[in-house]
Amino acid sequence: MLWDQWQIHNGKKPTFFPSAAVQTQTPVVPAQTKTAEHNAITQAPGQPPNPANVSAQVQSPAQLVDVQTDVLKIQLSSEGGSVLKAELLKHKDMHHADSNMLLLDNSAERIYLAQSGLIGGANNANWPNHKSAMRFSGQTELKEGESQFQFKFESDISSDIKLIKTYTLTRGSYAIEVSHEIVNTSANPVNPQLYVQLVRDGNKPAGESSFYSTFTGPAVYTSQKKYQKVEFSDIEKNKADFEKQSAQGYIAMVQHYFASAWVFEDGVQRDIFARKIENNLYAVGMVTPVTAIAPGEKQIHKARLFIGPQEEKTLEAIYPGLELVKDYGWLTILSKPLYWLLYELNRIIANWGWSIVALVIVLKAGFYWLNAQAYQSMAKMKAINPKIMEMRERLKDNPQQMQMEMMRIYKEEKVNPLGGCLPIAVQIPFFIALYWVLLSSVEMRNAPWIGWVHDLASPDPWFILPLLMTATSMFQTWLNPTPPDPIQAKMMWFMPLAFSVMFFFFPAGLVLYWLTNNILSIAQQWMINKKLGVNN
Repeated sequence: MLWDQWQIHNGKKPTFFPSAAVQTQTPVVPAQTKTAEHNAITQAPGQPPNPANVSAQVQSPAQLVDVQTDVLKIQLSSEGGSVLKAELLKHKDMHHADSNMLLLDNSAERIYLAQSGLIGGANNANWPNHKSAMRFSGQTELKEGESQFQFKFESDISSDIKLIKTYTLTRGSYAIEVSHEIVNTSANPVNPQLYVQLVRDGNKPAGESSFYSTFTGPAVYTSQKKYQKVEFSDIEKNKADFEKQSAQGYIAMVQHYFASAWVFEDGVQRDIFARKIENNLYAVGMVTPVTAIAPGEKQIHKARLFIGPQEEKTLEAIYPGLELVKDYGWLTILSKPLYWLLYELNRIIANWGWSIVALVIVLKAGFYWLNAQAYQSMAKMKAINPKIMEMRERLKDNPQQMQMEMMRIYKEEKVNPLGGCLPIAVQIPFFIALYWVLLSSVEMRNAPWIGWVHDLASPDPWFILPLLMTATSMFQTWLNPTPPDPIQAKMMWFMPLAFSVMFFFFPAGLVLYWLTNNILSIAQQWMINKKLGVNN
């Protein structure tokens, strides 16, 4: 049944139950084929205006504007001043080494956009939104010696309001300052609402591994409930559970290694939404009310748009809590200090691979005495193993007597069968936490270690690390006491082989971590066996 579900999950035909329905992902509707009705649906997070009015606003074709800093290249459209594409110049595409990472996109293969605008006009007033025609002005590239530059998108005078979006890009930063200047051009006061949203299809990023799972989807952060992930499937079923109102926080779209987020200033009251727009297209965003603007007056409302890698220190500097888009799950309390230690070690060593090795050495040193207790117990178990095996053979026809005799031997030899497990069990949360640190850290992408390992976030191209990992796992099994039960003994040899298969497809950084841990464990266990006179 598990195999059948695995086949179905990967879009293949079931092996054993052909009648089961194969689940396939709905293809994304190309941006070029969107109709006026679709434009109305995606208009904004309020009551959408009449489709006819929306289509009247859209210019065809829209002007596309490319702007660039030293780390970010984005493409915007004169249709609403929305961000259609975002290319990360310091991060290569893992599947196309000659291309940069493209995070936001508006193509037949991927829809992922950042939008903002105004809603709330009475009588279907066409207030400027992300479908309105706008005029571009300003600079398009960060010049030599400049720390930042600006450009604007200005709407036509539509009904009662003019909207001017001013984008400020800064050298070395993935955070974009977006100022929304709202001008009342009418003879009466107006009360618009400002919205920001991220729109994305529900597909996983290309090239996602089948051997480990990472989260892709919206996230919400508020002061009350902190970080809240929102599954696309929950939005689909109208079961998404997150804080709907707050005066702090952000909304984000998260995927492995990268994220985008809209951040309002703290103290600005906002309504938060996550919804399905159409087939396989979803939006997460915030709406904030604007106080009444008198005729001829204006107001400026600022927001920040982050588009970039999940670099923990950078995210913390942009907004406290934004670093949580780098999701460690329920072991965050352990993962964050482990990442801090790894980061500090890399500042000294300047090589992420050797920093991983150093971190494992530090952890093993910290747990040295706890491991020593476990290995001493294992060594004693191995020492009395011949006596146990002889007794089992002698009493194989009397299970009750065999059990009593086994307990007597343990008592006489002062051996606790669980003594080798409990000390190791205490350490398991730390090693799982470190696993998530290495799996989630974007710093591993394209980071070399030595020789043949040029990318710690990709599998070892020559499978040398997984083979060494398999060999050390088997050697550890040989060092451990053989279980008295023959079936258990066979399982002890089978399990390292089964787990090692997965490591052939794991990132090299993760395999390096497990390999280092295995080698140090073997060394410590070998020394303890020698000390106790146990034949290795």
